[in-house]
Amino acid sequence: MSLVFSLTEFIENCLKEVIPDANLEKVVLEPAKDQTHGDLASNAAMVCAKAAGMSPRDLAHKLIEKIEEHPAISSAAIAGPGFINLTLHQSVLRFELTRILSSNHKYGNSNMGAGKNAHVEYVSTNPTGPMHIGHGRNAVLGDTIANLLEKVGYKVTREYYVNDAGGQTIALGRSAYVRYLQALGKEISEADFDVDMYKGDYLIPVGQKLAEVYGDSLLNKPEAEWLEPVRLFTIDAMMDYIRADLKLLNIVMEYASESAITKEGWVDKALKLLETKGDVYQGVLEKPKGHQVDDWEERPQVLFKATAYGDDIDRALQKSDSTWTYFAGDVGYHYHKISRNYDLLVNILGFDHVGYVKRLTSAVKALKADLPYVIKTCQMVNFVDNGQPIRMSKRAGNFITINQLVERVGKDVVRYMMVSRHQDMIIDFDFTQVIEQSKDNPLFYIQYANARIHSVLRHAAEVFKNIDQNPSLESLVDEAELNLIKCLIQWPRVVASAAHHLEPHRIANYLYDLAGMFHSLWNKGKENTQLRFIDEKSQAQTADRLALLRSTALVITEGLDLLGITPVEEMR
Repeated sequence: MSLVFSLTEFIENCLKEVIPDANLEKVVLEPAKDQTHGDLASNAAMVCAKAAGMSPRDLAHKLIEKIEEHPAISSAAIAGPGFINLTLHQSVLRFELTRILSSNHKYGNSNMGAGKNAHVEYVSTNPTGPMHIGHGRNAVLGDTIANLLEKVGYKVTREYYVNDAGGQTIALGRSAYVRYLQALGKEISEADFDVDMYKGDYLIPVGQKLAEVYGDSLLNKPEAEWLEPVRLFTIDAMMDYIRADLKLLNIVMEYASESAITKEGWVDKALKLLETKGDVYQGVLEKPKGHQVDDWEERPQVLFKATAYGDDIDRALQKSDSTWTYFAGDVGYHYHKISRNYDLLVNILGFDHVGYVKRLTSAVKALKADLPYVIKTCQMVNFVDNGQPIRMSKRAGNFITINQLVERVGKDVVRYMMVSRHQDMIIDFDFTQVIEQSKDNPLFYIQYANARIHSVLRHAAEVFKNIDQNPSLESLVDEAELNLIKCLIQWPRVVASAAHHLEPHRIANYLYDLAGMFHSLWNKGKENTQLRFIDEKSQAQTADRLALLRSTALVITEGLDLLGITPVEEMR
């Protein structure tokens, strides 16, 4: 167990001695805001004072008497209304470096999810064309959350729900048929495309392939005969595009088909369960307020009692032609997930699907009330090129694909940018700024720290042929060195917090701060020769500092791996 985790557990045990039934859920141990007051700070007395029936400061005094008995703690003090600041022995900080170096890239791992199975659904964009750059955030966010859950011990299924049964795929099939006619020599124009069809050139190769496979056998046939084979053929082609685009981002997933799940009867099974609970009924939905709905009609429908589970309105399950609604398909898919016995379900949606949160949450709650289900909606990404915003439309065919994006700025830049901020915040993706070699470009700043470290390690190997790999570390006493160690020991806490909240931006922010600590130490060594990493006159001191650097590089590598980014050991 890492130092921060063991201290957190110790403080919780001290709290239990004072308050046996203490609620520890909100107790945290984190870096002190003012390092002149200590290394770590706990809110234990603040959040448990009411349960103890005393003031936070009085509770803090009782806790400090017990906390100061821990051998790692040099001193403890009360700050403000009742925070507890802890100062650690320097020897303890240095010892934690040995734990990092011996971890074999497992420093930060935990058993938070040990023995549990998690299902993360992400991307799930309609298979009506290649992935464009607007889909990138959902894809990277979901994949990085899956990485985080694996880091803390979950067994994770990564899944893409393919909406291959909706009306948009009919429009796709009809669009591909136009390109098929074009491949056979027919002159086409805008008039050949209805308003709901897809005009993009990406369907031209599909039309050509259709012509190769079917020849002219689909010509002069009624739509009822050619639509289904063309639709299925085109969906397969689009999914090939999408798999290739995801692979460029180093994303490999499993795929669940909406049509297959429906044919297997999962919608029927789910609704039968809901019926037995009294959650399905015949009723009439009120006309939506605040906006015009062209296809709304006042008629009896099969409805799900979503309001009983926190939704604003009940939801329709069946259309007037007796086919299932899109929502009913979602209910069936989620029941299919539930049947696979996951302990946690996570769903990543685009911001345009924020209205789905309550309805999906209510459905899962009705199907299995005790199953943890988390939906994350990610905000838009504003793309700017040469100072001009990029506007896109899949139907019009004017968009930049993931393929083109990765080719221009690289996979690592895309992955970092897409998780660089909280998912509720808009990201501004400026094609010029994201490849700048400056401190203002966070990924470059982090990679530059890693490259600098490996440059020092290579140089040290030339100066000292047999440097000690298990040094005493006793020479690490400068404030900048100790601050770097204090940052390193926070890594397990940051990983656990990011995994618990499903927020990868915490990893990105931590790595930037860690890189900043290292660069500060590097710059301090340029001004003070006594702090340079390699001292040709002292192999022992050099070995201590190289251990610090190796620990830093190891944590940077772990962090970048979690983000799906390849660490750079040499800048070119």
